[in-house]
Amino acid sequence: MCILTHTMTLLLLFLLFLSPSVSNACHPVDKEALLDFKHRITDDPSKLLDSWTGSTNCCTSWEGVACDSSGRVVNVTRWGEIVDEFTDTYMTGTLSPFLGNLSRLQVLDLRNVKELKGPIPPEFGKLSQLSYLFLDSNKLTGPIPMSFRHLSQLKLLDLGDNRLSGVVPPSVTASWKLVTGLCLSGNAFSGPIPSSIAEMAMLIDLDLHGNNFTGRIPSSIGNLKNLKYLDLSENQISGIIPQSIGGLSALEILDLEENKLEGSIPSSISRLTSMQVCALSDNKLTGNLPPSIGQLRNIQRLILVNNKLTGKLPATIGQLTTLGDIYLSNNHFTGKIPSSFGNLHNLQTLDLSRNNLSGELPSQLSKLQNLFNLDLSYNPLELGSIPNWLQELKLGSLVLAQTGIEGKLPDWLSSPSIWKLDLSSNALTGELPQWIGNMTTLSYLNLSNNRFHSSIPDEFKKLAGLVDLDLHSNKFTGKMNALIFSNSTFNSIDLSDNMFVGPLDEKIGERPAMASISSLILSHNSLQGTIPKSIGKMSVLQVLKLVNCGLSGIIPKELGDAEYLATILFSRNKLSGAIPGKVLNLKWLREFDVSNNRLTGKIPPHKAMIPKSAFLHNSGLCGSPLPPCNF
Repeated sequence: MCILTHTMTLLLLFLLFLSPSVSNACHPVDKEALLDFKHRITDDPSKLLDSWTGSTNCCTSWEGVACDSSGRVVNVTRWGEIVDEFTDTYMTGTLSPFLGNLSRLQVLDLRNVKELKGPIPPEFGKLSQLSYLFLDSNKLTGPIPMSFRHLSQLKLLDLGDNRLSGVVPPSVTASWKLVTGLCLSGNAFSGPIPSSIAEMAMLIDLDLHGNNFTGRIPSSIGNLKNLKYLDLSENQISGIIPQSIGGLSALEILDLEENKLEGSIPSSISRLTSMQVCALSDNKLTGNLPPSIGQLRNIQRLILVNNKLTGKLPATIGQLTTLGDIYLSNNHFTGKIPSSFGNLHNLQTLDLSRNNLSGELPSQLSKLQNLFNLDLSYNPLELGSIPNWLQELKLGSLVLAQTGIEGKLPDWLSSPSIWKLDLSSNALTGELPQWIGNMTTLSYLNLSNNRFHSSIPDEFKKLAGLVDLDLHSNKFTGKMNALIFSNSTFNSIDLSDNMFVGPLDEKIGERPAMASISSLILSHNSLQGTIPKSIGKMSVLQVLKLVNCGLSGIIPKELGDAEYLATILFSRNKLSGAIPGKVLNLKWLREFDVSNNRLTGKIPPHKAMIPKSAFLHNSGLCGSPLPPCNF
């Protein structure tokens, strides 16, 4: 829902309940129209329209209806909207064309009825006094009726989150001279954005996100001097961002994410001095970030992720002291991080990951006492070691993957404030320190692709909040008991490519730490033993990888009880016996590989598209997709 539309809807609902009672009888034309609407509602489980009866006065007795002093209906607002925070209500049916006969209607609010289907009746174009029309969050289909060009008194229109389609007619938007809020988001509209939108001089909120609009942003869009919120994200818009965008002097939120925009960020963007959010991620933008960006004195969030921006980061960004979040990841920025970034005293998130930044980290960043999330990963920084001044910050998330860190983990990392720590793909060595048990808020830990060579310390059992753990590709040794018997409730564990030993705990699937695990990857360890039957009790398990673990025995049929399993990889072991049909016919199974084992018998019939290679090098296996059995 549009920002402005949401605010105004709540206000209109409030005014409806304050409307004085009217003694005049409801006009028969209006009553007929409303009863026809009720007739077309085929399901009303919450009894929202129970008060709408032919024997009562619609002006005084019908919930959600308000009239003027002459008994004409001026407001129809879906009853039950306010209690929706506590009770989910809905109605099923279609819109009645008779509603077009409510000639004095000013407000029609049927938003979030959820199950309104079918087209918007062209008869709605007769509602010449209609000022507020909310039909969002339903399942309406078809185009915007051409008759809407007659709605010259319209101020707010929200058709978002439906299944509407077709081209938005330029002649229709050209007639909406008084509209301040237009929301068409979450539909399937196509074609170009009508240039006539630039004639809607009163427009404050324009939300077209989540459609299939194509073509360019109209160059005339800069005429909308009152526009505060512009959201064109999640479309197929191409071309450049027009220089005229600098004319949107009142703009506070600019969201052009997930389109096909090309070219450079126009220097005129510096004129948007009221802008608080600039979101241009997931496009094909190129060129440098203009130094004039330092003039955006009210900017709070700068989001330019997943583009092709180049050059050095402008030192002028350090002038933007209102900035709370900087997201510049996955571009081609080069050079050093400007020391002026240390002036951003309100900064909470700094994400410069996946660029080509190099050089030393400026110690001025230690002044960022509000910084909570720092991600500099996948830059050729060649840090050597984690800078000690980072301990002066109150970081909650520290991500320095593949930044050239060497040596041991510094003791100060044991901060209890850190919930996410990712130091993967570096050259860290030594043992996993016992003080890691002091990181009591740790939720995500990734130390993969390093050179650690110890066992998992018992202190791991203290990490009650640890959810995601990735230690793959190290030289960890010993058993996994510190994890299996920990106080955590894991979502994912990856311990592959280490030197862990088994056998696996037979009751691993019954341990509290494994109750919510969705991904368990233990491949390329010397586990030996058998596959525990209890894994079938991991009720939300989706990924199970036990490749090259020295496992023997059978594939337990109990694995078929883990109904959400989508990936099962058991190749390069010593498994024997038959493949259980219950396992091979798991509903969500998409990836299955038991090649290079000692399995026998006929491959059970199955629906999943599993390649022949997944069964090869099992001398006793036969049946599709392998050659047929001879018995």
